[in-house]
Amino acid sequence: MGPEKIAVEGLKRVFADLKAGREQAVGAWLFKGFRVQVSSYHSSGAERSARLYRKRRREGLCVRCGAKVTKRNPRTGTPYRLCENHRKKIDRK
Repeated sequence: MGPEKIAVEGLKRVFADLKAGREQAVGAWLFKGFRVQVSSYHSSGAERSARLYRKRRREGLCVRCGAKVTKRNPRTGTPYRLCENHRKKIDRK
């Protein structure tokens, strides 16, 4: 999955997010044949992993493999963190 195409309005939003210091500004986009990439200068692997974890949770994907999570937590109504395959591997009491 490569960079996504972006229009002028989207590019302005990225610059506004960059000015405000929001994490949403991090990413790669295609603008009129140019690749625009925003990344942290000294980002560690832990920061990258945390961003990936948050993104997968937001989109309802398994945090380990990225598969779509179908079951939901009955108390909160939010999708579980893990898919059925990875949930089976949890040592339940």
